[in-house]
Amino acid sequence: MEMKPQGTTNTDPSINLSNVEKGNSPTRIAIKRFMKNKLAVVSVFVLILIILVVVFAPLLTDQDPTKSNLTLIERPPSADHPLGNDSSGRDNLARLLYGGRVSLIVGFSAMVFTLVIGVVLGSIAGYYGGKVDNIIMRAADLMLMLPFLVLVLTVVAILQKVTIAIFVTVIALTSWPTLTRIIRGTFLTLREQEFILGAKAIGVSDLRIIFKHFIPNAVGPIVVNATLMMASYIIVESALSFIGFGIPQPTPSWGNMISEAQSLRILRNSPEAWIPPGLFILTTVLCINFIGDGLRDAFDPKSNRR
Repeated sequence: MEMKPQGTTNTDPSINLSNVEKGNSPTRIAIKRFMKNKLAVVSVFVLILIILVVVFAPLLTDQDPTKSNLTLIERPPSADHPLGNDSSGRDNLARLLYGGRVSLIVGFSAMVFTLVIGVVLGSIAGYYGGKVDNIIMRAADLMLMLPFLVLVLTVVAILQKVTIAIFVTVIALTSWPTLTRIIRGTFLTLREQEFILGAKAIGVSDLRIIFKHFIPNAVGPIVVNATLMMASYIIVESALSFIGFGIPQPTPSWGNMISEAQSLRILRNSPEAWIPPGLFILTTVLCINFIGDGLRDAFDPKSNRR
């Protein structure tokens, strides 16, 4: 009768211990899942290309996007002005490139600002609970009762002069409740986990528990919502600029470029004035959304993408 060596355990044959390698960390697994989403990977390269184009705009054009030239009003495309000129005689190509900077800065900055507010308030509400949770959630409910666009329009209309910093601040201060509720829900599910209870039992400080245990375990929802927020804020900036409540002229943005070209005459006779900024908005938002979908599949442990 063959005897098994003492000290060995009868493991499940479906578990291959050789697969449990140090390199297969959750981050590495998430990257592998993301790379399998071809549409998300292509979107990353397209988005990087758009960012490079707007960042290196001075190398692509020597025109001033804010300088008007009354002798070039609504001129058709030419060698010096490949996309023609707008109704104020400004170069459309320069405004397209430099306007991309403004639109991307607004989307990214508003996303970061909202992320900070949402993560901080959501962490406090989800970790401590009780009266603190009630106060934060009632404030979030109050903000959610007010239509987002109506609230933003009201605040922007009250202000005499809208700058990029003010515009970003207004968007962030009116859109934090949704992310706060998501982070709070994630923290509530983690709060009763054994590793959290163990950390509390050995006297680990609240701040260390939040930053070392809660936030790393909530990085999936945070990253996914961050990408979707950035896409949404680019659309918000474009929509508000289109109706005259966004970034004011002569500062270029993709939204106010379309607004500048909304007359019927320009729409019919000068498609080069409004089609390029519209395509840039569409492409950028689609790329960010596809990247968000890829990140959601990568961080979701129940995802079917392997």
